[in-house]
Amino acid sequence: MAAAELEPSAYLDELSGELGQRVARAFGRSLHIRTVDTGSCAVCESEIRLLAAPHYDLHRLGFFFTPAPRHADLLMVTGPAVRAAENLLRKAYDATPDPKVVIAVGGCALGGVYPEDEFVHGAIDRVLPVDVFVPGCPPSPLSLLQGLLVAVGRLEERVSSLSLDLDAESAG
Repeated sequence: MAAAELEPSAYLDELSGELGQRVARAFGRSLHIRTVDTGSCAVCESEIRLLAAPHYDLHRLGFFFTPAPRHADLLMVTGPAVRAAENLLRKAYDATPDPKVVIAVGGCALGGVYPEDEFVHGAIDRVLPVDVFVPGCPPSPLSLLQGLLVAVGRLEERVSSLSLDLDAESAG
């Protein structure tokens, strides 16, 4: 059923059910999210924090927030690609083990608020490879869940291709 045909609570139930099943089936463990703020106004972060609240309860779906990029599977980046934060953003990306997915969250991260100038690169994808774009200022928690669903699909593809590569190496 299309999202426009469902009530918001029914859509949330359908979306969260599919997301939880795919995480459990594909990974057999939880996925860890590292949020990186590159200079946002903190509204996107407050929407991301709502995902851990009882109404959305991201933990029951197998997602957890982690303070260390070395333990993360996903990077959720908010804010514009500020040149002053470029080094920190690259360090977080490099410290995240492969396979990894980068999600750009909010209008600032998508380059819609701050144009490129001597202080800002603009969009996050000018600094890092971005796999999923979640628009909005701020994006709703449902939009964030939809972005996570797309990100899980991208991770599934990378994990399956990684396992195929390992199978080919062990056979040869």
